Amino acid sequence: MAPPTFLFERGPLPLLVSMPHVGTQLPADLAARMTPEALRLADTDWHLPQLYDFLEDMGANVLVAINSRYVIDLNRDPAGQALYPGMDNTELCPLRTFERIPLYAPGAEPNADEIAVRVAAYWQPYHDKLAATLAELRARHGYALLFDAHSIKSVLPRFFAGRLPDFNLGTADQASADPAVGESLLDVARGFGAYTSVLNGRYKGGYITRRYGRPAQQVHAVQLELGWDSYMDEAGFAFNDSRAAAVRPALRAMIEQFVALGAELN
Repeated sequence: MAPPTFLFERGPLPLLVSMPHVGTQLPADLAARMTPEALRLADTDWHLPQLYDFLEDMGANVLVAINSRYVIDLNRDPAGQALYPGMDNTELCPLRTFERIPLYAPGAEPNADEIAVRVAAYWQPYHDKLAATLAELRARHGYALLFDAHSIKSVLPRFFAGRLPDFNLGTADQASADPAVGESLLDVARGFGAYTSVLNGRYKGGYITRRYGRPAQQVHAVQLELGWDSYMDEAGFAFNDSRAAAVRPALRAMIEQFVALGAELN
């Protein structure tokens, strides 16, 4: 029997929260081919289940990846299409860290056959569960809401200039959710004046947001890319309890507004 590739918590709300980049597991045979820098798992969306510890109390459905994004990136097109054409993109099976450090020993990179195996073993089960859950929520409630939760280092010259805003909301330029959703969540974020926020800036939503957000079919999807230093100590990847306690009310307020607005729109 194949090992599980995700954890799933069921809830009564028409809301699914997806966390595709929080996994830290590496298969032993894969880890043996990787560089010491790769084994640090530096590009993980660290500690998000702990940060969003209020989701169960809210009644959300929660889907959490187990394996590292270095195994396969669950937020990328399985055909390998670039997420942001013309920009520096990471691959479906990444070859370098966000700091451009190789993940594999020379000659140990995955070939096309291995990537196809990883798609079937790791990518597909997560997306099957995601799609099935959204279909179930839509059948039960008449609509479904998808909140794709991410986080990233606050300064990454490879991908953006300067310091990233704390809250980066994305609705694929309003294609993945009713226009009122993004604007309403941005208003909530701006109400927490200690943090900076933007809608459809550098991070507009990845493959998951774009693939599953279908507002005309009553499925609304939003991505939140959160700056690490709003809740953790970036240098050592350590959770920071005081920062997390300060930012949680804003996260919960945005998700509560998403749920309330979903009911109004549908």
